[in-house]
Amino acid sequence: MFLARRFSSGSFTSTSRRFFSASRFDGHGGGSLQPLLSEDAQVRAALHAEALTLPTLTLGPRHLSDLELLLNGGFSPLDGFMDQSNLESCVTDMRVRSHLGSSADPLLWPLPVTLDVTKDALAKAGGVSPGASVTLIDAEGDPLAILRVSDVYTPDKKWEAEQTFGTSELGHAGANYVLAQSGEVYLGGRIEGLQLPNHYDYVNLRATPVELREEFVRLGWDTIVGFQTRNPMHRAHRELTVRAAEQVGGNVLIHPVVGMTKPGDVDHHTRVKCYRA
Repeated sequence: MFLARRFSSGSFTSTSRRFFSASRFDGHGGGSLQPLLSEDAQVRAALHAEALTLPTLTLGPRHLSDLELLLNGGFSPLDGFMDQSNLESCVTDMRVRSHLGSSADPLLWPLPVTLDVTKDALAKAGGVSPGASVTLIDAEGDPLAILRVSDVYTPDKKWEAEQTFGTSELGHAGANYVLAQSGEVYLGGRIEGLQLPNHYDYVNLRATPVELREEFVRLGWDTIVGFQTRNPMHRAHRELTVRAAEQVGGNVLIHPVVGMTKPGDVDHHTRVKCYRA
């Protein structure tokens, strides 16, 4: 996360102070951000004690990234991994119910957020069925969240890949994951968070959506132009971003992707150095 002050006539200028509340910046769908980590210490302690008694599922990098965005509110208003109904609605119509199992108006959502697991992993967890709870852990065994399982289903992966990516060819990275790498079974259900996944690099740049909004309020920013890419920022990117900010009299948020990449991508350490330059 990198912040640049308001653009005016092609140059950086100071921003006049205006006062807003963090609620000024709505979440997706117009509602407030909905982090899935309780702020109540007693609630967190009770959840942690429960988590230690439950069967566990170890998450890989892809699911850790999705879980982090669910926990910190980046995927608001989703409150968990998609059940079969939401998956099918998402890949068919790019719509999901904002809360799993609710009757709220469908919300625009272009890509599914699912938790796939292998049959072996399910067996090691003692078998999982709707109504069960499991603790989601990282590779070090740290408990991150409890999944309240509402659905256990076997997806039509070829259909999912074709609906989502327009192809079932394994040369496509997304289709390859769905068809050749993902587990046989999907789990859907609500998440109750214990803690965010641990990171050891660029900790000062890893702001949550809530923290970013608080920073916007502190700076008095009311219009933000966001730039996001998984690649180094080159001069054409900079020019496009500057012009967009100039057109709306806005401020710039450089929002680099530092999670999983595909073969051939520049590593995130190099990309962050580029953004800082």
